[in-house]
Amino acid sequence: MDIETKIDLIKKPPTEEILTEEELRQLLQTNEHPGHYQGFEISGLLHLGNLIVSGFKINDFLKAGIRCQVYLADWHSFINNKFGGDWNKILSASKYYAEAFKFFCPGAKIVVGSELYHNNDEYWRNLLKFAKHMTLSRSLRCLTIMGRSENEKLDLSQYFYAPMQAVDVKEIGANIPHGGMDQRKAHVLAREIFPKMDWTKPVAVHHHVLMGIAEPVKLRTKDKLEQVIASKMSKSKPWTAIFIHDTDQQIKEKLRKAWCPEKQVDMNPILDIVKHVVFHETKTFKIERPAKFGGTVEFENYEELEKAYAQGKLHPQDLKNAVAEEISKIINPIRKYFETNKQAKEHLEVLKEAQITR
Repeated sequence: MDIETKIDLIKKPPTEEILTEEELRQLLQTNEHPGHYQGFEISGLLHLGNLIVSGFKINDFLKAGIRCQVYLADWHSFINNKFGGDWNKILSASKYYAEAFKFFCPGAKIVVGSELYHNNDEYWRNLLKFAKHMTLSRSLRCLTIMGRSENEKLDLSQYFYAPMQAVDVKEIGANIPHGGMDQRKAHVLAREIFPKMDWTKPVAVHHHVLMGIAEPVKLRTKDKLEQVIASKMSKSKPWTAIFIHDTDQQIKEKLRKAWCPEKQVDMNPILDIVKHVVFHETKTFKIERPAKFGGTVEFENYEELEKAYAQGKLHPQDLKNAVAEEISKIINPIRKYFETNKQAKEHLEVLKEAQITR
C-alpha cells in the first residue's frame, strides 16, 4: 500500500486531528509498520463511543498496516477510582474489555498496564525524569483527560495520571498515540517533553468524541470542544449511552427519549450518531415512514440528511427510529458474541456484578 493511501485511511472520519500530517508522512516514509496505541480506562460497560467509534479508527489503522495496540489501563483506572478503587474488580473487568476489542478489532494486540509495569524499574525512572519537566499547574490543566477538574479535591496519585499516560507512549513503543479529542492534552504533553529527553516526538491522532444522547451540558465557555467533551457519551452516566449489550427494544426506547430538537443541527446527539456511526458503516441511509408523512426517503451522505433536518423535512421521531435500526445492525454481532461465547459471557457477568462508580 502506498503512503498516500495509508494517510487517507488514517485521516478518514472519525479522525478530527493529526499532529501533524507532515510528521505522519515522514514517519511512514521511514517505517512501513509503525506502532500505535490507544488506552482505555477500565470501568463500566462498553458503548458506541468507546468501543464502536474507537474501534472504527483502530480498524482503519490496521488496514493501513499499522501495528495497533489496545492498552487496558488498569493502573490509571485505579488512580481514577474506577470501581471505587477496587483492584480486583478492575482486573476482572479488564478481561471483559479484552474480549470486546479482540472481537471488534481483530489484529490489534491487547496490552494490560499492570503487565507492562511489572518489575519495570526503567518505566518508573522515566516517569520521574519526565515529571521533572512539568509543573504542578501543567498537571492541573491536564486533569480533563481523566474527567476531572481543577476544582475537585484529588489525592496525590491523580496528579501523576497525565505524566504516566505520556510515558506510556514511550514504554509501549507507540509512534502514534491515538485517542479521542478529550485525550489530546496528554499527547501534546508527550510531544512537548519527549524531545527534551532525547525521545522521538510521537505523531498524535485524535478522533471525534461521540455525544451522549441526553441534553448537552451547558458550560459558560464558548469552546465547542469543551462542551462536546462535557456532553460525551459516558459509561459512568448510563442515561447518556447506548451500550453494546442493549437489546433492539432498549435502543429504540432510549432513542425515543433522546434529546433531538426539531430543526436543530448544532449539538444534536442523534445527528452526531448518524454522522460518525451510521454513515461510517453505510453508503445509503434509508428512513422509512408512512406515505402521509412523505414516504420512505434515502440519503447518500450526511450533508444531505443534515440539510433536510434543518429545513424541517425530517421529523425527529422518524430519524430516531431509523437510527435505532442501524445501531442494532452494527452492535448485533458483538452482542451475539457475548451471548454465545462462554468465556466472553462469563467476563461480562463478572463486570455486571461489580459496582460501577465514577
